Amino acid sequence: QVQLVESGGGLVQAGGSLRLSCILSGRTFSSYAMGWFRQAPGKEREFVATISAIGGFTYYPDSVKGRFTISRDNAKNTVYLQMNSLKPEDTAVYYCAAASGVGGTKYEASYEYWGQGTQVTVSS
Repeated sequence: QVQLVESGGGLVQAGGSLRLSCILSGRTFSSYAMGWFRQAPGKEREFVATISAIGGFTYYPDSVKGRFTISRDNAKNTVYLQMNSLKPEDTAVYYCAAASGVGGTKYEASYEYWGQGTQVTVSS
């Protein structure tokens, strides 16, 4: 059984930081590129970050570039999202996802497995 479980969400003031974690079980973690997405109320889900299977490639949209950092620890089957300088517009449910293959991707359709999401709320 494949499971992705996110943790680390919460309430933080604008300018603060949070680190999200996501653990993959039931598959060989190092065979999967990983991604983070988010969905705010009333909006479509959007891409936040991706990392290749061995971590050599990362990619971010302009909205989070320079503030968010994705990383992974293949020995712990875990991907992280370090979020700094948070803004109220970062408020959303954050999802991690796994895509078979070695390359990172921003395309939702490429991801096979999804976590249940963790809420991040940034107050002004």
